[in-house]
Amino acid sequence: MAAPCIARLDSRAAVAVSGEGWRSFLQGLLSQDVESLADGETRFGALLTPQGRVIHDLFIHGRPDGCLLDVARAGRDDLIQRLTLYRLRAKVEIAPFDAASVWAAWPNAFGEGWREDPRLPALGSRAYRVTEPETANATEADYDAHCRELGAPGPADWADGSIYPIEANFDLLNGVDFKKGCFVGQETTSRMKRRGQIKNRMLPIASEGPAPAAGSEVLAGDLRAGEVRSSGARLAMALLRLDRIDGPLTVDGRTVHVEKPAWMG
Repeated sequence: MAAPCIARLDSRAAVAVSGEGWRSFLQGLLSQDVESLADGETRFGALLTPQGRVIHDLFIHGRPDGCLLDVARAGRDDLIQRLTLYRLRAKVEIAPFDAASVWAAWPNAFGEGWREDPRLPALGSRAYRVTEPETANATEADYDAHCRELGAPGPADWADGSIYPIEANFDLLNGVDFKKGCFVGQETTSRMKRRGQIKNRMLPIASEGPAPAAGSEVLAGDLRAGEVRSSGARLAMALLRLDRIDGPLTVDGRTVHVEKPAWMG
């Protein structure tokens, strides 16, 4: 069996949340259940606006005294500030955790510290290394391409704060626990899922030649079908209207096609 590709994700950073009230504190904020999170377990979720739009995607990694929140490095200070505002009298401590670096391996890596990606097994494994060095044999760009090939969107696709988690497929990638109690943005998220009001989804698109650039408009004939949110070497990720993707699509005059991932059904 070939050795897995291993990359350090320098665009990610960790926040440590601890203290006797950490579970109840995060339970009322995040889209994922943390009450049952076990030591060493990793789950995927998000912090949303009260209106239900994605502010930060998070991998929540259980520790004996609390958890690590794996967040986009560019948004870590903002996340800490927002959590601090919500803290009030909660007995929790929130601080950067620079001792840990974030690693990804694909296909799965097994062994101490590695945990299967909670979004989709094919995405590989994730690890948080403090004292155990790893030897990288791939780059973060390689990992981003792997995720895009599997149709999994990333932080660049919701960075402007305009995207609902269901539009970014969080509901299909184990990023929302619809059985837990209330959390910030829960009302809008649950209503969209319950009523089937899902008009837009993020999907990978491909064309002959380079992938369309981020920000480009996707057209179905003369009608707007969506927008490219991020772009790689072969594929781009676009937010598309589901009622306009069955016919021919174009971006900047070039024909593009949707590569719908099998896990979406």
